[in-house]
Amino acid sequence: MSLEQKYSHTHLEDEKLQPDHIETAPHLDPEQGQAKSKYKANTQLDDAARLLQEAGGHVEYTAEDSKRVLRLIDFYVCLPMCLIYFIQQLDKSSVSYAAVFDLQKEAHLHGTQYSWLSSIVYLAQLVCQPLSSYALIVFPVKYWVMFNMSAWSIVTIVTCVGKNFTGLLICRLFLGCFEATILPSFVLITQMWWIRREQSYRTIAYQIANSFAAIFGPLLSYAIGKAVQRDNVIRPYQGIFLFMGSFSLALVPLVWYLMPNSPTTAKFLRKGNDRLIAIDRLRENNTGTKSSKFKWSQVKETYQDPKTYMWAGMWFCAACPSGGIGAFGGLITKGFGFSTFTSILMQIPTGAIGITTLLISIYITNRIKLRWPVIAVIVLFPIAGAVGLTQVPRTKPSALMGCYYVAYVFSAIQPLLISWCNLNAAGTTKRVVTTATMFGALTIGNVVGPQVYLTREAPYYHTGLYVDIACWSMEFILVVSMGFYLKYLNRRQEARRVALGMPANLKDISIMSTAEADAYKLELAEMMRQKGTNMDSLNENAYDDMTDFENPSFMYVL
Repeated sequence: MSLEQKYSHTHLEDEKLQPDHIETAPHLDPEQGQAKSKYKANTQLDDAARLLQEAGGHVEYTAEDSKRVLRLIDFYVCLPMCLIYFIQQLDKSSVSYAAVFDLQKEAHLHGTQYSWLSSIVYLAQLVCQPLSSYALIVFPVKYWVMFNMSAWSIVTIVTCVGKNFTGLLICRLFLGCFEATILPSFVLITQMWWIRREQSYRTIAYQIANSFAAIFGPLLSYAIGKAVQRDNVIRPYQGIFLFMGSFSLALVPLVWYLMPNSPTTAKFLRKGNDRLIAIDRLRENNTGTKSSKFKWSQVKETYQDPKTYMWAGMWFCAACPSGGIGAFGGLITKGFGFSTFTSILMQIPTGAIGITTLLISIYITNRIKLRWPVIAVIVLFPIAGAVGLTQVPRTKPSALMGCYYVAYVFSAIQPLLISWCNLNAAGTTKRVVTTATMFGALTIGNVVGPQVYLTREAPYYHTGLYVDIACWSMEFILVVSMGFYLKYLNRRQEARRVALGMPANLKDISIMSTAEADAYKLELAEMMRQKGTNMDSLNENAYDDMTDFENPSFMYVL
């Protein structure tokens, strides 16, 4: 029995249990030797497929038209995403800046109470993930994101009145609830708007905005602290919360004006066939755009997929050190013997390190068309830096700062994982549930991270650093394992395509540069002609909201 026959047999059995999962078994035309049936993953086509169908199923446009539409998408979609991520990081990190200005002393915190001010944010995000996942499918993305941005801005402002552990904890709890949806939302938005070769750069763009927050956050905190100390009206930590929240709320109208809901409804795509061009560009992804139906069959597949648990492990191992160092970075550097204001300023290079690492990483990634080797190499840097922090004597603050900055290369791991994971799942519900699961693992890591930095070990925090080293070591193993597993899955997908009469050794056009893709399409068209078919058959399932397991044309990105 061929792989494709096994696939059809398995899913015919599934149909008995899931009436909304309708699929016709593939068969080869005896005269042409090609697949005649069109896979139907469900009874509803993607929103995008419906619009294309109404337009006659095809739209003609030039390369210049595609570039013009892409520029519009970058301005109206990527720019507001960068603004939101920048603001979110400022609001979330405000407690770390406040800690350098004696938040623990002013609010009478003791024991692990400060750690919980960081952990509770991620614990709330973990609890809110099921609601967020459901909301992303049934509600317009823009309205859901804007509601949460407005809410967390107000919460950050209100945090300035917290003068004890209980008040601060409640505010941070609600901050986590409202911030929970942002990363999953951005993963979905990225998949809805950009071809896979474009997605990495856009994901890195809003992650770089995150790193810019690491540069401007300390500068803003330094200025706020100086101003508040001079006026002596409120405490410095209160001024930080008040300013960060007000700044965030002031940007809500701008983001509201810019951000659209989806390619099928975007108002900025008004000229001619711009909306159809934006949709048609995504055929190569074989992931669709967004279906408004929640499909339990895709939920089941998500948790039968070994990749889900491997991604979860990688995200946990990236988040645990990030959560710990993110909350205690200022206190770690202050423990090297620096003053309060110097400790704040010493955090500024961490943002530059993150930006530089991301730019170099994404450049190399797109040159070699591989992600796992780049991430694996990057993981080695924080291991070395953290080992140095545990071994260099406190009499050498300059050497300790060098180790700290080497360790801070870890800030690039999570963005690169997000970009990689985005490219390797298809089907609206599966993509959202996969992202929610990854984000659940991330939040657990961020909850655990601050807890292993024990107050009694200040300023050395050896337990926290040793846990971080263990996480990064496991990260390395998982990244390499995932690279080999995805290679195996691609071989399996190729066998299925060959069984359907498609050419062997197909390359993934969606991750090529535009020039490479255009050249390969000419070669591919000839290969398909020799098989008695055409290139449209490769992407015929692109808008059927099929998962990567269901669609034989889907290719995994290593």
